[in-house]
Amino acid sequence: MDRKKIVQRHNPELHKWDPLSPFSVGNGEFAFSADITGLQTFPEQYEVPLGTQSNWGWHYTGGHGKFTDQDAEYQMFETHGRLVGYPMKPGDKAEAYHWLRMNPHRLQLGRISFRFLLESGETAEAGDVANISQKLDLWTGVLTSEYTVQGIPVHVKTVCDPSSDAIGVRVASGLIGQGRLQVFVRFPAPDMTNTSWAKAVFPDWDHDDRHRTELREGSDNGALLERTMDEDAYEARWTWSAGRLERTGAHEFTLFPSAGEGDSLQFSIGFAPKSPQLASVDEMITASSLHWEKFWLSGAAIDFSGSSDPRAYELERRVVLSQFLCAMHSGGSLPPQETGLMYNSWFGKAHLEMHWWHASHFPLWGREDILLRSMDWYTRILPVAFDLAQSQGYEGARWPKMVDFEGKPCPSPVAPGLIWQQPHPIALAELCYKAEPTQELLERFREIVYASADFMVSFAHWDETKRVYDLGPPLIPAQECHPLAGSKNPPYELEYWKYGLEIAVRWAERLQETPDPKWAEVAGAMAEPPQAEGVYLAHELCPDTFTAKNHDHPSMLGALGILPGTRIDRDVMLNTLLKVKEVWKWGSAWGWDFPMCAMTAARLGEPDLAVDFLLMDAAKNTYLTNGHNYQRPGLSAYLPGNGGVLTAIAMMAAGWEGGSQAQNPGFPQDGSWSVKWEGLKPWL
Repeated sequence: MDRKKIVQRHNPELHKWDPLSPFSVGNGEFAFSADITGLQTFPEQYEVPLGTQSNWGWHYTGGHGKFTDQDAEYQMFETHGRLVGYPMKPGDKAEAYHWLRMNPHRLQLGRISFRFLLESGETAEAGDVANISQKLDLWTGVLTSEYTVQGIPVHVKTVCDPSSDAIGVRVASGLIGQGRLQVFVRFPAPDMTNTSWAKAVFPDWDHDDRHRTELREGSDNGALLERTMDEDAYEARWTWSAGRLERTGAHEFTLFPSAGEGDSLQFSIGFAPKSPQLASVDEMITASSLHWEKFWLSGAAIDFSGSSDPRAYELERRVVLSQFLCAMHSGGSLPPQETGLMYNSWFGKAHLEMHWWHASHFPLWGREDILLRSMDWYTRILPVAFDLAQSQGYEGARWPKMVDFEGKPCPSPVAPGLIWQQPHPIALAELCYKAEPTQELLERFREIVYASADFMVSFAHWDETKRVYDLGPPLIPAQECHPLAGSKNPPYELEYWKYGLEIAVRWAERLQETPDPKWAEVAGAMAEPPQAEGVYLAHELCPDTFTAKNHDHPSMLGALGILPGTRIDRDVMLNTLLKVKEVWKWGSAWGWDFPMCAMTAARLGEPDLAVDFLLMDAAKNTYLTNGHNYQRPGLSAYLPGNGGVLTAIAMMAAGWEGGSQAQNPGFPQDGSWSVKWEGLKPWL
């Protein structure tokens, strides 16, 4: 396959301002998002912030220990004869509730911008930029931006160093020789600006007294800037080819290029907790080109170019761009936030129930090494998960939902009640093992698998009358619109409990150890997934699933599709899928719901329906010019949707264990789809 041709025919391009589609360069641990100038010159043109973010850059307002988990108010819920506390509401401790929810939050490390001067000496505005042509070369990771300011061309190349948290920029323009092009770096205040993350996504540029920016080292060609905020600090190093640096604001430094040096400028800027190291721009471009070429030449590839279905090109575009975006934003050492390294959603924190959607595709595409980068994080936070389970009277490790980089949970009206993230580490470890079936890998994730299973056994409740194990109450299903105290036995979670516990048994057998007999006992006696009138319900206590509750995630479908569905009646699930398609309020769904439905349709032998779901015309199934999955104003990047597309495509092309042996079983077999691929691995 001509992989380079497949990739580069989907290089995203812009020829006008697009307030929803800034392009980013990054490396999995760090990313920089730019406007059409190649830097962050006119951020006000965009609906969301233009971020410079890392996996290490976090801040605690007022210091690390201002509040602890014990400072939140816990609401008590009856749990099979005992009370268990969950921090769901602020109560009388609103300050602690909101502080814990917002802290620590991921930092905007700095805005890096051009300042263009008009012939009059005034500063140019966005409308003064014309003749726009911007392209992101996915094969090299280099962003090229061309435009004019008052008729004078500007040519910019922007690149991220694949091995450090730094960008390199090369500029060519007659504006430099005329002294009409400057570059400045400005640092925002570190705090969140609102208790609602949707209103706090933009950095705070007003409170200069809340932080310090000091020039620690300076020379003719470089500077080291030190940032201090409460108890947190980091440094920024800046080097340039020629020019002088001046402080032009309390937290702003401007580079004035040397006019006598001609019409070109090169500079590099890097960030680190301490002493950033910088390569030259040329070195970064070379390293980025090698890095991304290696990425594209490794793992799997797929080609839809021979298809007659007019939707094929768009699906291929989504697949190519999603690979790039997931590697850049979801391929680091931490489970990512849902907007990756673009800007803060939910205060920059990760949602662990989404880690599966961000990353399950990596092993299927032959890139299990990328998933392994974040899997070791679970081992590091095991003490947190053990403490959470113990605090609620359970055994094993309970994985929280909305977490910071140390895995600490936070109060939330929903997060503490979710359970579907619990089997994720087991399922992800299993995907890694299938891709790399070694003794070393079994031992590496042994404790994660066992501790996860121990909690699952402890959480399941034996119903002596029905002779089954129930889940909840209290719990909130993946479909989050249900009450904690009134939800019981959601089908997806029931199937996932069985699946996860069976993998734990298998894991012990591979290690030639004796599995806990409770794992198999509970797995074999889970309650039947609830149904009524020939369709599966959201949960056992929800008879109005398809009337009052036909919104948010139709997560009952995940029991057969995402999972093998060993306790699922296929005819009932097909009825459920068709009912969901007919009555669901798709404007309320989320980006990963569409690939989830496609996976269910594929496993049910409905490939036409699978493609229809994957490409459904719905606002939250929109994929922008930059490839990001748009959800709503303020949430124009939603990486679980991108990851879901890649998982669904791998399943539809390579099939699934125990499934049809037909080629490309999840795609229509009428000749309208030509699907050529290499390197994909079958699904569960």
